[in-house]
Amino acid sequence: MIEYVENKENIARRIARIFKTGDVVNLGIGLPTLVGNFVPEDVTVILQSENGLIGLGPAPAPGKEDKDLTNAGAMPVSILPGGAYFDSATSFGIIRGGHVDYTVLGVLEVDQEGNLANYKIPGKMVPGMGGAMDLTTGSRVVIAATTHLEKSGASKLKRRCSLPLTAVREVDIVVTDVGYFEILGGKYYLREYFEPYTPDWIKEHTDAEIVVGEDCKPCFC
Repeated sequence: MIEYVENKENIARRIARIFKTGDVVNLGIGLPTLVGNFVPEDVTVILQSENGLIGLGPAPAPGKEDKDLTNAGAMPVSILPGGAYFDSATSFGIIRGGHVDYTVLGVLEVDQEGNLANYKIPGKMVPGMGGAMDLTTGSRVVIAATTHLEKSGASKLKRRCSLPLTAVREVDIVVTDVGYFEILGGKYYLREYFEPYTPDWIKEHTDAEIVVGEDCKPCFC
């Protein structure tokens, strides 16, 4: 029997391998921020934050943080040579103008139609919608990053989202800690799986329609 063990690092490592040098990438708050730690050394991406930064570098060492230099999640960041600061109008002009190649967002739910719910659970306080609605419509490729199961054991990958939607039919890729999926034609296509999980285990533990092709293979990060 395979026991599910949450592994956010596997998610971040696999997503980091998607990018190529020169890509402009926006990393959402929470789990997506881990992706920046695993971009291969021979790949240089341009990280953008919707609160008005581009050219983000690694997280500063303890004690070296600048309280005035944070990303959209209020986490301390650094800026690489050539990076820039600007106002929100310019930042969202970059996003809405189609200049972001990839956006990586955490989710509460994502479904096989490419719908995303990640900003609100009815009846609970929320700080605001953030920039996700703009990022999902303005970015070339939208990647959902999420652990596969909730603490209750329910799948976060759904046939249909039940929570209020952030975006409709905008998600292209979903990476969980059990597999790498593409959304095509209203179905999840399993492209890679993290061992010890198997395609059969993933199908059994996912509340959605999953297609497993002959080219599906183990993922090595």
